[in-house]
Amino acid sequence: MESIVSILARELNKREEHVKNVIDLIDEGNTIPFIARYRKEMHGTMDDTVLRDLADRLTYLRNLEARREEVKKAIEAQEKLTEELTAQIDAAQTLAEVEDLYRPYKQKRRTRATIAKEKGLEPLAMTLLEQRRDLPDIKKLAEDYVDAEKGVENAEDALAGASDIVAEIVADSAEIRRLLRDLILKKGILTASAEKEEDSVYSLYYQFQQPISRLQGHQILAINRGEKEGYLKVSVEIERQLALGLIWNRTRKPGSSASEFIQNAAEDGYDRLLFPSMEREVRTALTETASDGAIHNFAINLKPLLMQPPVKGHVTMGLDPGYRNGCKVAVVDGTGKALDTAVVYPTYGERQKNEAIAALEKLIHKHKVEHIAIGNGTASRETEQMTCELIARTPGVSYMIVNEAGASVYSASKLAAEEFPQYDVNLRSAISIARRMQDPLAELVKIDPKAIGVGQYQHDMPQKRLDETLSGVVEDCVNAVGVDLNTASPSLLQQVSGLSSRTAKNIVVYREENGTFTSRRQLLKVPKLGPKAYEQCAGFLRVSESKSVLDNTGVHPESYAAAEKLISLCRYTLRDVADGTLQELPERVKNYGEAKIAEECAVGVPTLRDIVKELLKPGRDPRDELPPALLRTDILDMKDLAAGMVLTGTVRNVIDFGAFVDIGVHQDGLVHISEIADKFIRHPSEMVSVGDIVQVVVLDVDTKKKRISLSMKQVKDAQK
Repeated sequence: MESIVSILARELNKREEHVKNVIDLIDEGNTIPFIARYRKEMHGTMDDTVLRDLADRLTYLRNLEARREEVKKAIEAQEKLTEELTAQIDAAQTLAEVEDLYRPYKQKRRTRATIAKEKGLEPLAMTLLEQRRDLPDIKKLAEDYVDAEKGVENAEDALAGASDIVAEIVADSAEIRRLLRDLILKKGILTASAEKEEDSVYSLYYQFQQPISRLQGHQILAINRGEKEGYLKVSVEIERQLALGLIWNRTRKPGSSASEFIQNAAEDGYDRLLFPSMEREVRTALTETASDGAIHNFAINLKPLLMQPPVKGHVTMGLDPGYRNGCKVAVVDGTGKALDTAVVYPTYGERQKNEAIAALEKLIHKHKVEHIAIGNGTASRETEQMTCELIARTPGVSYMIVNEAGASVYSASKLAAEEFPQYDVNLRSAISIARRMQDPLAELVKIDPKAIGVGQYQHDMPQKRLDETLSGVVEDCVNAVGVDLNTASPSLLQQVSGLSSRTAKNIVVYREENGTFTSRRQLLKVPKLGPKAYEQCAGFLRVSESKSVLDNTGVHPESYAAAEKLISLCRYTLRDVADGTLQELPERVKNYGEAKIAEECAVGVPTLRDIVKELLKPGRDPRDELPPALLRTDILDMKDLAAGMVLTGTVRNVIDFGAFVDIGVHQDGLVHISEIADKFIRHPSEMVSVGDIVQVVVLDVDTKKKRISLSMKQVKDAQK
């Protein structure tokens, strides 16, 4: 049997020694971010995505291995485990295949077949199933099993019971189930029809037929939800004679008096037991595949959203729009500290709007506000219009629409109450919106990723799997950016490799009681933070107040000696690192010889390259290298749009059939997958990500339905 290491190496196209090293590192308690960043020589520079795929697949294969052993023990306990069956179980590549093999030996609830067996009819069924050519007339054969005391009154009763046993044997056959499953997936059709006459969002599926092989994930999830809500009736269809032919070929032997009997029994098994079971199984498999795709898509969208370029160091005003309760206002300084709050009512009338503008203008002048962040929820459009009038009176101020998904969840949370006990729930939301503009990652980690709103059907997903995947994305993003040890909140710190919510809180308490950290080593004084946790987290934490400039880089403490050796070999000093005067470092490394320096520094070449990158920009934020956020000073209305207009917008969401783009008219426009690129793409995420700044051309505007159709691929033609 192929080993787990070999399977993973083959599936991921990686060397077995690297896969083995990763498995050992995971088993030793190392986190994925730590392995990805600081153990590159051991795994051949796999990135965090590949490592997480490896870890997930490792868990599955180990569960498969454990289930194989459980099944073999259970069958052995029945004294029915043969060498052939053992080989089949060991060769099974999926849990479904293992369960198919175990199915005939499972303890079942009382069925027609078990009742027939209790009547002593199993030998008759097995004789008939054998279908020998010299078999006598089956009715005569069945007469030997008539037993009134057991409820077998005549030969017909005996044959009926034998038929039930054969039907169940057919339905439990691992080979038949595998072949029928493959047939349905290749040639089956999923149909949906209206269960109710009323119109609904599911009307697209009221007369729906699609080959299963061509079903899209979003279609499967939409149909499932429509069925769950009682709007759709759904079924799987396969050409009956095709399926029966497959079964008969493996059960019926021509030339026997029992051939027709077996054919009929197999047909009964298909109709009554096998197909209903396979329909459920296929639909479950389709849902799992669609869910995996949706979770993957959610993760793809979440990462760029978290990694959006921050608008750091600027006094920012956050506006949480609303009608009845007014627009909540918060001003925060460049570090996110709340300076002032207010509530204005721009939607109550012209007089109130002018009063709101005057009040906000005072706050802008008082605190020297440079940017305004507007939540994209209820009354966002009216608030944006007011903001444009405000900006006309305060030159130099710009605004940005911020995705406020989850802000209300956060503002009412225990965490927000601890962070801002002096503020009303609504005002906390305005503070959060302002901070989302300043540092999206630091603010969004406080919110359940499912509430951020960049997925589709996320509430229909397997929640444990979704949580694990999204938590992994958050963890990877936080560790890729790095965290300031002296300013980070507990929410941000607990996402750092090796830290838990408890150790994160202990760090903050230690900081409050002992003042700012002055070195990474000081972390070892934090209660419950031992050597292993320190090893995992130290490289991802930045201490700008430290006397050692290396404490403010992504260089791990275990590599400080290597970094200092490198600096010395290239004729620099640590002072040069702090002053940022190492521009010629890559050239000097190249001239000296990368492999030679790595050997002298006792590190691998990948680690050496990472050290060089970190020394060039101490305290660097990788998000600073991304295109800056799109700030606006004016606004368009849907009625201002016309076909052929070329606009710049921000990608807000990427889904299976396209991308939604904010073009500054409050209503996001859709770029259908067919309008994203000139070439064929399987998924929009191949070309665009959440947060991307893109140029689009307007194709069509439907003001009644509030739909805007956009194109990216036609922009060049529109500009000619």
